[in-house]
Amino acid sequence: MTTRILVTRKWPAEVETLLAARFDVQLNADDAPMTAEALGDAMDGYDVICPTVTDRITAAMLDRPGRTVRLLCNYGAGVDHIDLEACRRNGVTVTNTPDVLTEATAEIAILLMLMVARRAGEGVSELREGRWAGWRPTHLIGTQLAGRTLGLIGFGRIARATALKARGLGMEIVYHSRRRADPEAERALDARFEPDLGALLSAADVVSLHVPGGAATEHFIGADELARMRPGAFLINTARGSVVDEAALVAALHDGAIAGAGLDVFVGEPDVAPALFDAPNLVMLPHLGSATRDARVAMGMRALANLDAWLTEEEPGDRVV
Repeated sequence: MTTRILVTRKWPAEVETLLAARFDVQLNADDAPMTAEALGDAMDGYDVICPTVTDRITAAMLDRPGRTVRLLCNYGAGVDHIDLEACRRNGVTVTNTPDVLTEATAEIAILLMLMVARRAGEGVSELREGRWAGWRPTHLIGTQLAGRTLGLIGFGRIARATALKARGLGMEIVYHSRRRADPEAERALDARFEPDLGALLSAADVVSLHVPGGAATEHFIGADELARMRPGAFLINTARGSVVDEAALVAALHDGAIAGAGLDVFVGEPDVAPALFDAPNLVMLPHLGSATRDARVAMGMRALANLDAWLTEEEPGDRVV
């Protein structure tokens, strides 16, 4: 029996060509996001669905009596958009694509740090709008990152890659995580473990978030945490939008409780809360973390490898459930 496969969004052409040549696959030629109704209906018509972060896979979809889907081959590392408990209950396998987007996402974290600290977004706007009056000693004075302390919340692959790049900028590294890393990893990055989140927030000049999304980390950074940060500090989020209480962040920026922030992710993507656009010293990017050709092709190939393993009844290398 032919395995029926659905790819919910447009993937790099190299990967789609391989999929089309080998499988009975439905591709998304116009890259339009699927509605919840269409995703639910697909549960009854396909054996494999390849979703990504824009697709919310709910328990109601997975509990459908006529469900035929047996594998969710996720394109992306994060799986907080998938109800994993419902997958376990229904015997649906879930895989993801870690590792291959690590460097690309770490680069975006560094980019946001540099942009907000050096006020690059303001400078671009000033030039494009014809408001630049020429060089002067007090114009758009920013913050030098060399010699400053980077506080990482989470210390997984992306956080460590970010730390390595930040070390190249001359930053000191301190991190907070549920579990302390092994001494070798700390030595390699000259990183110091801080078991108390509040102490890290108070010590860091830049706080960069690297925790998974989901209920456990919703509003992990809220009004209380922002109040613990230094007035001259910056907050960077390349994790998930839900990790930050956006209303509290807007208030902190308007009040000058922190110096600025850089966001690559948002709560209601693709919708962005209007209040964010009026917040001072805020740099925003449209979820570009893994948006390099290298990373996006590698993600597709990783998903394909997981699919191949599952089809041959081997253990997928990136099995989540």
